Amino acid sequence: MTAPFRFPRFFVTSPSPCPYLPGRQERKVFTELTGPHATELNDALGRIGFRRSQGVAYRPSCAGCTACVSVRVVNDEFVANATQRKLMKRHADLEVTACRAWATDEQYQLLRRYLAARHPGGGMAGMDEDDYADMIEHSPVNSLIVEYREPAVNGRRGRLVGACLTDRQADGLSMIYSFFDTDEGSRPGLGNFVIMDHIMRARDAGLPYVYLGYWVKGSPRMEYKTRYRPIEVLGPAGWRLLREEDIARPTVAPAIA
Repeated sequence: MTAPFRFPRFFVTSPSPCPYLPGRQERKVFTELTGPHATELNDALGRIGFRRSQGVAYRPSCAGCTACVSVRVVNDEFVANATQRKLMKRHADLEVTACRAWATDEQYQLLRRYLAARHPGGGMAGMDEDDYADMIEHSPVNSLIVEYREPAVNGRRGRLVGACLTDRQADGLSMIYSFFDTDEGSRPGLGNFVIMDHIMRARDAGLPYVYLGYWVKGSPRMEYKTRYRPIEVLGPAGWRLLREEDIARPTVAPAIA
């Protein structure tokens, strides 16, 4: 006899400095993804704005602030603009491979260079090889890592220039974490190309959405997520299309002293 599904227990973290909006505090609600129903639970929680980190699903639950908004690209209706089409053409020579979620030293060294260039002093800056392996390999759901390489030369594998840890959910691909070569001189716009590739990959698989995590209103670092239209945002009434007034209208409550 199959045991009944057990409703998950949720917990709340202590407040800590917000990594996106100076002077604010962040707090998260989370639950463990364990047992035979971990995949179904992750899918259900993903549809209501949760994200996965290893064996945990979490969502912002900050007092007095609603700046973090879950966003997802509507794949079938997405049409690349001129800039995005140029980007796809520029990187069309890359060899893209979906691999099982297994950490390699080559990936780790690329991550270290990415963090040093884009997020020095951030929460992941002190990540060592074991921490990275935990992030990639400790997944209770259907995860993969997509690698982006330059063309092979003389029979040797091309240089790894990008990677993305991705979950395949029932209704889409969830981009958990991506990192790439930040040298704009050799491979400009790689991060945007990775997103575009995921949109095409999900569309080919018949999946309606690509989940991009949280768009943080007022954070310049997160503005890029609004370039992939149509994109839906999750609000109190459910998912709806992002409007221009959503971007312009301030919705962040005053900072808590």
